[in-house]
Amino acid sequence: MLSQPFSVSFDIGGNRIVTIETGKLARQADGAVTVRQGNCVLLATVVANKEPKEGQDFFPLSVDYQEKFAAAGRIPGSFFKREARLNDYEILTSRLIDRALRPLFPEDYLCDVQVLVSLISSDDEVMPDSLACLAASAALAVSDIPVKEIISEVRVGRINGEYIINPTRSELEKSELEFIVAATEKNLMMVEGEAKECSEADLIKVLEMAHDAIRVHIKAQAELRAKKGITTVRDYKKPEQNEEIREKVNAFAKQRVYEISRKGSAKHERSDAYSALKEELIASLGEEATDLEKKLAKKYYEDLKWEVVRSMIIDDRFRLDGRKLDEVRPLAMEIDPLPTPHGSALFTRGETQSLTTVTFGTALDELLVESAAKSVDSKFFLHYNFPPFSTGEVKMMRGQSRREVGHGNLAQRSLKQMMPDSSTYAYTVRVVSDILESNGSSSMATVCAGSLALMDAGVPVPKHVSGVAMGLITREDGKYAILTDILGDEDHLGDMDFKVTGTRDGICGVQMDIKVDGLSMEVMREALEQARKGRLHILDAMYECIPAHRPDVKPHAPRMVKLVIDKEFIGAVIGPGGKVIQEIQRETGTTINIEEVGNTGEVSIFSANKESVDKAVAWVRGITAVPQVGDVYEGPVKGIKEFGAFVEFMPGKQGLLHISEISWKRLESMEGLFNEGDMVKVKLVGLDPKTGKFKLSRKVLMPRPEGQKPREEQSGEPKGE
Repeated sequence: MLSQPFSVSFDIGGNRIVTIETGKLARQADGAVTVRQGNCVLLATVVANKEPKEGQDFFPLSVDYQEKFAAAGRIPGSFFKREARLNDYEILTSRLIDRALRPLFPEDYLCDVQVLVSLISSDDEVMPDSLACLAASAALAVSDIPVKEIISEVRVGRINGEYIINPTRSELEKSELEFIVAATEKNLMMVEGEAKECSEADLIKVLEMAHDAIRVHIKAQAELRAKKGITTVRDYKKPEQNEEIREKVNAFAKQRVYEISRKGSAKHERSDAYSALKEELIASLGEEATDLEKKLAKKYYEDLKWEVVRSMIIDDRFRLDGRKLDEVRPLAMEIDPLPTPHGSALFTRGETQSLTTVTFGTALDELLVESAAKSVDSKFFLHYNFPPFSTGEVKMMRGQSRREVGHGNLAQRSLKQMMPDSSTYAYTVRVVSDILESNGSSSMATVCAGSLALMDAGVPVPKHVSGVAMGLITREDGKYAILTDILGDEDHLGDMDFKVTGTRDGICGVQMDIKVDGLSMEVMREALEQARKGRLHILDAMYECIPAHRPDVKPHAPRMVKLVIDKEFIGAVIGPGGKVIQEIQRETGTTINIEEVGNTGEVSIFSANKESVDKAVAWVRGITAVPQVGDVYEGPVKGIKEFGAFVEFMPGKQGLLHISEISWKRLESMEGLFNEGDMVKVKLVGLDPKTGKFKLSRKVLMPRPEGQKPREEQSGEPKGE
């Protein structure tokens, strides 16, 4: 007998109804729901193994979000015509879900969990990624998989000062900010987004509004869970514990871990000392210790390090590398370290280093960002590479990880806020950050290096953008420590890590993961203010390195000019069968791209040679210019008749230079006056409104002989055609 479907609906504002349904689709999954708003429908499923794998000591959660092209009535454009590996947009959406869900599972739960969210029906205006985490959480809520709480996510935008929850696609294009926030009933869990220099107070307002909206989602999920009758969760096998081993580890290593941590040493020196102590610890257990006891001892040792370092930071106000809590590591930066790239910068902060390059391209180099609902071309994109040598490790190179995609996206959306308007700036710009050394927030180093490299390349960005990674450590007694510019180890042991990017005037990007319950807005405000001061400190050093963008691109960089012409001239520039545009490119050595935008045409002219660009620009302007009676031109003779010469006074435009207009002296014939190709300076003296023919004169540019009557006083009209 088929199970009975259950559903709940709620309004997210503006009479926009969201419906969650379970019991109809994918019934063999542990939990499955559909979430619908308008024509947008998401299917979310969750399945968990009943037992953890033998010897597994970590929580294996996998989250995949995928958009089915059939959802939008499209066929994939790949060779195989089927959905393949996740694209960057799908990876970023998967990360948003993963980061929100992961803290919900019990720390001792080690069974494999797989969450799959698919877009199965698309709506042109509904953004599916803002509903994806709601769908994933609802699938968990209607299952017996153990999770501590129900969560959801919303997107917040602001248009003309008005904050909007889950704005439509059209509204989002006009929004001044965009943040995705995840939360439980009581606590924020994750924040990510961008803004055009919003204030810290604006961000707090976003968080408060988002949390109120999320509580409505959570209430609906709890109602659906109750309708399905889920009241208990499954039992699961917990990892073995041995308190005797734990006590031995604490007694042997606690003081020595503190001493190593208190030295304020460099990363590898500290890591080597920790490793040596761990080896001594294992040896102290004796040969009779079993493999399980040794494994537990290593785990308890890592737990001990976590506790000791956190206590040291909170009680001693002393960090692993000896810095004060609000101190940024030493900075070193330079521009133009590489001779050939169009722009480059090297940024070093402590033991983190980014070598970043900027490359210019044409419209042909734009990045296609494809999703089921919409595909767009991007003229600015950033790629982030994190090779294993940056942390002194050996790993297989298997393409970019999800982490690299996520870190690159944060840097890209931060720098994008300062990029010139793509409708007027002709270049396609690619930024590449190669991390050469890493110990704490290489994504923020990428933002700083990217800003320096853009200015070095001559991109007209108005302000520098910097970024700083912050940490928070809290304790049950109410004490806490906010850390500026965190190390990799501090990231691991903190209760919140958040990255804030921006200019001197406001925030451009945020990525925040919160692991602690009951974080107050007052602590959040204090953390954001400390982050602002750290960001300004780094910005001061960046402005000393290069205070403004170069006034021009480098000599070896390609030149590009964008002209906006009337739509009616597009055909004239292209010519029949592309004859004209091909001739311009061939004669000038440029690359030309023409796009129709509304009632205008955008002509982008690209070349590494400035003279070539100038020549092509003049050519196109000549074709598209409207001749003005009274203006003086110079052009080649294109044809000679007995009654005069035809002169191309503008590209593609010819006029008649009648024999009577060549000289003040009466000429009997055209013989010997001109040859085809001769350059002649003429004045446009008339335009026949009926035929559109242009009348040219050469003699009016010459001194009139004494006694010569003005033209209007001469009798008769010129003979000839």
